Amino acid sequence: QVRLVESGGGQVQPGGSLRLSCAASENIFRIAVMAWYRQAPGKQRDMVATITSDGITNYVDSVKGRFTISRDNTENTVYLQMNALKPEDTAVYYCCLMYSGSIWGQGTQVSVSS
Repeated sequence: QVRLVESGGGQVQPGGSLRLSCAASENIFRIAVMAWYRQAPGKQRDMVATITSDGITNYVDSVKGRFTISRDNTENTVYLQMNALKPEDTAVYYCCLMYSGSIWGQGTQVSVSS
């Protein structure tokens, strides 16, 4: 069973930056689509960004130009660089490996406030 371990969350002021990481335990990562989702309190879990095995990316409109998803297939790791953070970005962020189903990480809290 593939395990995903996220790190990099925390508290930051509006306009600040954070970089999330998600490391996969198996090499299936290299052929999987990876995604970041987020879930704010009382809301559903929504997709933030996706990246295919060969690096094609997609973003939800609200983060375009501020967030960048990337991956390192030699390290089985996906990243989410988040810049110009806003209070509405506050949520638990989850990484997801999609290959014949979905596998989720445990989530990491991102809090944006002054």
